Amino acid sequence: MTITDCPSPNFDERMLPVSMIVLHYTGMPDADGALGRLLSPEAKVSAHYMVKEDGEVLSLVDEEFRAWHAGKSYWRGITDVNSASVGIEIVNPGHEFGYRPFPDQQIAAVIPLVADIKARHGIGRGNIVGHSDIAPARKEDPGELFPWEALARRRLALPSPTRDLMDPYWTDAGFLLALERFGYDVSDQMKAVIAFQRRFRPDQIDGIVDGECRAKLLSLLLPRPQ
Repeated sequence: MTITDCPSPNFDERMLPVSMIVLHYTGMPDADGALGRLLSPEAKVSAHYMVKEDGEVLSLVDEEFRAWHAGKSYWRGITDVNSASVGIEIVNPGHEFGYRPFPDQQIAAVIPLVADIKARHGIGRGNIVGHSDIAPARKEDPGELFPWEALARRRLALPSPTRDLMDPYWTDAGFLLALERFGYDVSDQMKAVIAFQRRFRPDQIDGIVDGECRAKLLSLLLPRPQ
């Protein structure tokens, strides 16, 4: 994997050890515009890496430092996600500018990058998340077209459960309690359900808690044999 240095001035000191990887899409019409924003002192945003559609990987902020990619966010008790995470921006115009599938060569670059970061920092699969997972009320990226299963097959993300599913028949309030226990901020209840669906059931994103959602979440919460 070849990584090109392209330093951004937008960073500060970490307050927490790295325990997460957060995946984003750039959400801008083209890669040059996205890169310009990530390098602009006025924009005050950055990430540790950016992956172009042709698979080129740019290093923007050294992992030693805190990049500014997560904004107001929360995951599993962590509120300063920027301090606890490595952020990866994946070039894609996003829902606003013509959301499209991620090219194979781009994902072929994302996979070893995530694997390397995960191994070096000892990050668990449950802490490799999308921006929409940590900020469900505000964000949709990397979105329902991101191939999480390609990462899950390599133990680089949690898979969406499909086998031996059992509906626990929780009430909607019970589902939200379980979703919060799993890691989500559920203060905006419908957006939290949508974020869960976008990540674990991307073929039907309607914000409605049904038996499939309950069964998948139960499976994700249950301990598994190692």
